[in-house]
Amino acid sequence: MRHALLTAICLAGLLTAGCGTTGKDFKSSLVKKVVNQQTTQQDVLNMYGEPLRKGVENGNPIWVYEFDTYRAIGKNTSKDLIFVFDKNGVVQSHQFMSNEPSP
Repeated sequence: MRHALLTAICLAGLLTAGCGTTGKDFKSSLVKKVVNQQTTQQDVLNMYGEPLRKGVENGNPIWVYEFDTYRAIGKNTSKDLIFVFDKNGVVQSHQFMSNEPSP
């Protein structure tokens, strides 16, 4: 009995150690509310909070939101949302990618 309990505890520990996440989860359904040349940086901030990463592309600000889940058993999931803003802080373009069904 003691051996079985020890084995179960070790197995649970291994499975838990084989799981993890990166980034911060975000509501994929809000992507439908984003309108290029209309939605502002403040709108994006209100919808999604602070981005995981900020960068620059051709002089324009880029915000990246990402959430990945890694599992020892089962399917890994990934979703990414990228915004490119113009110089006035308005969404120039955006892109949502995921290996899960669309929202």
